[in-house]
Amino acid sequence: MSSAPQREWMSDDDGDAGGSGGRGAGVGLATRPDSKTAKPSLYKVLMLNDDYTPMEFVVLTLQRFFKMTIEDATRVMLHVHQRGVGVCGIFTYEVAETKVNQVIDFARQHQHPLQCTMEKE
Repeated sequence: MSSAPQREWMSDDDGDAGGSGGRGAGVGLATRPDSKTAKPSLYKVLMLNDDYTPMEFVVLTLQRFFKMTIEDATRVMLHVHQRGVGVCGIFTYEVAETKVNQVIDFARQHQHPLQCTMEKE
């Protein structure tokens, strides 16, 4: 008599090749559908000109919330000043909405009427 433990092996011809304990009818491959995830819609964050907010505050806001260099922030500020509106950045909906709210809250905290909005690109 052998003292080694006995092991039970299942063969492929017992109808349970996958070793699933009788839960499945055989071996199969899980496949993914050929659909691709759609890219999220993008939104432009727009800053609106007003006659009261100092230009320096607009530049500071662009640097702080849109990570612009002083040169880029000055260029966007002048564009807003001359044309009435300018694009601060293009983001997904949630990021754009957050940035708009941050800019408006920051302006209100400093008692400026600066307006920021977003529109679908």
